Amino acid sequence: MTIQENATKTTLDNGLTVVSEYISYVRSVSIGVWVKTGSRFENEVQMGISHFLEHLMFKDTDKRSARDIVRTIESLGGMINAFTTKEYTCYHIEILDEYLPHAVDVLSDMLCRSGFPEKEFEKERNVILDEIYSMEDTPEEMVQELFMDKLFPKHSLGYSILGTESSVGSMKMADVMRFFQEEYRAENIVIAAAGNLKHKELVALVEKNFQFPAASRPATIEEPKDFGRGEFFLERPIVQSHICLGVPAISYNDPRRFDLLLLNTVLGGGMGARLFQNIRESHGIAYGIYSYYELYLDSGMFGIYLGTDQKNMSRALELLDEELNSLTGQPISEEELREAKSQLKGNIVLGLESTAARMNRMAVMEMYHQKFFSIDNVIEKIDATTTDSIQEIARELFDARDVLKVVFVAKN
Repeated sequence: MTIQENATKTTLDNGLTVVSEYISYVRSVSIGVWVKTGSRFENEVQMGISHFLEHLMFKDTDKRSARDIVRTIESLGGMINAFTTKEYTCYHIEILDEYLPHAVDVLSDMLCRSGFPEKEFEKERNVILDEIYSMEDTPEEMVQELFMDKLFPKHSLGYSILGTESSVGSMKMADVMRFFQEEYRAENIVIAAAGNLKHKELVALVEKNFQFPAASRPATIEEPKDFGRGEFFLERPIVQSHICLGVPAISYNDPRRFDLLLLNTVLGGGMGARLFQNIRESHGIAYGIYSYYELYLDSGMFGIYLGTDQKNMSRALELLDEELNSLTGQPISEEELREAKSQLKGNIVLGLESTAARMNRMAVMEMYHQKFFSIDNVIEKIDATTTDSIQEIARELFDARDVLKVVFVAKN
C-alpha cells in the first residue's frame, strides 16, 4: 500500500512553524492554528483558563464583531471551530480552496487582534458554567472526568479542561489576558493546513497576517510521579451504574504506542472487540462498553468504560477481569492480530479522505515529534507488531493489578 503525501515544513524567523500538505484532487482546505498549551499548563487556581481563553477568542476583534467572525466563514460555505485538550488548543477552519486568504485573515484577526471585550467576559463565564453543569448531568462523561482526577492526583494532567465551578467563577479578565500573553507566542504555535494549496503562498499569508511575540518562556511541565489506585464509589441519583477503570500508560513518543493502539483495538476498540462481544453481546449486561487511551508528552493513560444496571455490576466486573487476565496470560491469536491490524490500518487510511484529519495529523506529529511520518511508515510499524509484543504491553499495564476504579452507583 502506498499513500501519496506531500508534506512541507517551514520555520519562520520568530520560531513559528508552518506545515502543509498539498492534495491535488480536492477543492477545499483545512487550516488550524495549534497552540502548545492546554489544561496541563495551568495551576490549580487557573483550572479551565485555556478553555476560557478559547471561548474569548471568538469575541470582538479590532475590526470584527463576534457575529462577523462566524458569518465571514459560514457565508463562504466554510466551518469554523476550536477545541482545547490537556496539552494543546486548536482554532480551525474548513473552507473552499479559493477562500484560504479569508480563513487566514479571520484566524489572525481572532488570535492577534482580539479586543478582549470586558462586556463579553461575564456572558462567556456563564456559558462555560453551563457547559460544566451539562457535563455533570452526563454520568458517562463525569465518571471519566473524576477518573482522571484520581489517576493523576494533585497533578495538572488530572485537571478538568473545563475547569470547576469555583475556578471559573473566580477567574478575572486580567488573569486570562496574562495567560494569553505568556502562552500565545510564536515558538509555541504550529499553523497546519491540508488541501489544494501551495506551501509558499501559505507561508506568505502567515507572515503577512500573524504577529505573535517571538520569545517563549521555558516549558514548566512536571512529569507525574504518583498515580492513583484503588476503588472509589460515589452515589448519584441515576438509574445505571457507570464504571471507569484504568492505569497509567506510555507517552506519545514511546515506540510501543502501536502495540498499545492494537491492544485497544482488540480489547475495546469497536463492536467486534472482546469487551463488546463478551459482556454486551454474549451476556447482555451492558449497553455502553469500550476501552480508550490518551498519550501525553511524558506519560499516558489507558481506560475502560462500562455502563450497566447496578444488579449486573459485579458480574460485569468479573467478566472484565477475565478479559484482562486473558490478555496478560496468553498472546492473542494470529487471526485476531491480523484482524486488529486491518481494522486499525483501515481506520487510519479512511481518515485520509478528510482534509481536516490530514491537517490534524500533521500538526500533532509536529508538536510531539518535530517531524512528519508518512502513512506508509505508520503502516510498517503496525505490521511489525506481534502477538508477543501486544501481550508484553498488556502485562506492563495490567499484571501488577494496581488498577484505579471509579464507580458512580445508582442512589437507592
